[in-house]
Amino acid sequence: MQDIWRLITTWGTSPEFNMGLDEALLLEGDQPTLRLYTWSPDALSLGWFQKATQVSEIESASATVRRLTGGGAIHHEGELTFSISCPQAHPLYRGPVGPSYARIHGAIILALRQIGLPARLRGEEPLTSDNPASSMCFHHSTPLDVAWNGRKGVGSAQRRKAGRVLHHGSIKVSSTPLEGSIATFENASEEHTAQSFAPLLLEHMRQHLGLQLVPSVPSREERELAEDLGARYSTDEWIRQR
Repeated sequence: MQDIWRLITTWGTSPEFNMGLDEALLLEGDQPTLRLYTWSPDALSLGWFQKATQVSEIESASATVRRLTGGGAIHHEGELTFSISCPQAHPLYRGPVGPSYARIHGAIILALRQIGLPARLRGEEPLTSDNPASSMCFHHSTPLDVAWNGRKGVGSAQRRKAGRVLHHGSIKVSSTPLEGSIATFENASEEHTAQSFAPLLLEHMRQHLGLQLVPSVPSREERELAEDLGARYSTDEWIRQR
């Protein structure tokens, strides 16, 4: 029997709404939800635990938010962003965090390989894109990150709160000056944008994770909560709370 999840896609939505909706789904979502989205304008998101004073890229970003999940800063441009919200008791997320990363990333790897990219879990070998002095997520890697051609191309982080999970992920289609030389779709056998790659990703998530994805939209209550919550994400007080 397939696991039934909601599927929400929102293309070109604001940084504040993106973060607010993910929090609303974390707090109020009544069933597992996979969300795919892009950002307009592009934005820099800081990891929950990062100190804003140590992220010099803030000065160059069109917009900045602080997200609920950990990790380094990400420039959300030329990428497909995903979020998953579900109960922590869900079989995919029950227990240690490592296996959940491996399973989600396994589906992403299959989709990337379909377009000719030699994607894999990083494993124990460091990457040429690693830079310990950088504040950016894609300049740091762990064994469960997704890489190809010696560079990191997919990163993700989780927040577990009150028995629920929020899992954020970023799949890089192209690079930006803020992130430099990272793995992208540049050498793919097929040309893709974030939106055109989305159906391939969804197909592999269905097959690899045994999901039935039911297209949906945020309810009126979720949208209103997202707008209320999202308003604080780009405030100086929120961004510089650490």
